[in-house]
Formats: sequence, structure tokens, C-alpha cells
Amino acid sequence: MDDEIGRLYRQRGLDSIRPRFVMPLIRLGRRGALTIRELADTLEVTHSAMSQTVSAMRREGLVRSVAGADARTRQVTLTKRAHTLLPLLEAEWRATERAVRELEGELPHPLSAVVRDLEAALARRSFHDRIADHLTSQERSS
Repeated sequence: MDDEIGRLYRQRGLDSIRPRFVMPLIRLGRRGALTIRELADTLEVTHSAMSQTVSAMRREGLVRSVAGADARTRQVTLTKRAHTLLPLLEAEWRATERAVRELEGELPHPLSAVVRDLEAALARRSFHDRIADHLTSQERSS
């Protein structure tokens, strides 16, 4: 699905936009400058993942870092270019949500329900633990 969204951006001449940039850009557009930690927390991703995303967005000229409230912090803010792209990105986000709802209507199990069920199952027992248990049982039977 990300590849298809990326294709929409490329068709509109937005080669520098990646689907993973959209929510951080929209969040910054609505909330203003945020630290990487604040951005990561509001989007429920790891600091490391958000740091990588911000670095990629900075290379594409979409964000810049500015001094934070004290000398130890840096905040991420949108560039003028990113501000001009926000209406299209927000429209694409809404269109994507509608397309997902449409797609879910064609499936026997809604994707959002499957994702919620998967998250709940992994909260009960992590994927790591599941792999480790299978690996241990394989090693015992060898």
C-alpha cells in the first residue's frame, strides 16, 4: 500500500515525499515545533524510528531543527516548502482512510480488526518469545 501511495506522490511530482513522512508532517503542521521525542510519542513510534524519519525529511528540505526551550533541546519545525505541501498531504491522508474503509468492506475480516487482534496477541506474548520458544523446541529435538 505504501508503494501505491508513493506512486501517487511521484505522479504529482513529489518525489521527495515518502508515506512515512506524512503523519509527522501533518502533526508538525498542526502542533508546531516539537522535539523528536515529543513527535515520536504523539505518533506512538520509537525515538530511533522518528529520528531516522526526521533525518530523511531534513535531507529532503521538509523540516529543520531549531533551538528548543533550553540549550539541550532541539525542536523540529516545518520548512516553507513543507507548509505548502500540507493541504495535499492532508487530502491524501483523508482519501487513504476512505480507501482503506472501502477495501475493508470488501474483505471478510477488516484490516483494522486484524491489526488490533495481532497487537493484542503480541502484547500477551511477544513475537521474540514465540520465535525463541520454537527455536528451543527445535534444538531439543535435534
